[in-house]
Amino acid sequence: MTDRYKTRKWIKITIITVFFLFIVSYAFYEIQKILYGPKIEILNPKNGALVSESLVEISGKTENIKEISLNNRKIFINEQGDFSEKVLLSYGYNILTLKANDKFNRNTEKTLEIIYK
Repeated sequence: MTDRYKTRKWIKITIITVFFLFIVSYAFYEIQKILYGPKIEILNPKNGALVSESLVEISGKTENIKEISLNNRKIFINEQGDFSEKVLLSYGYNILTLKANDKFNRNTEKTLEIIYK
């Protein structure tokens, strides 16, 4: 009986430990959104791009944001955090600014420089 009791006790401790580690891991995964704040990644066009058309589509991905704006004009994102917005460029050097904030009012900003020739 003694060996059976020790085995049961060891199994219970192992199960409780695994469950506790799972809870801690999941909590750490979820708290990353709070710790790291909003993120913006511009996928297209690249910074410093030379374009030949005045109408350009700006696209990218976001994480942990509540709202985002392009040159102080609100744009929309889908459920996966992707955005796509068409912008009319003026001839020459153009600077576009993407600003985003999260539900804790932390802000991030990305600047995109495009040359329309």
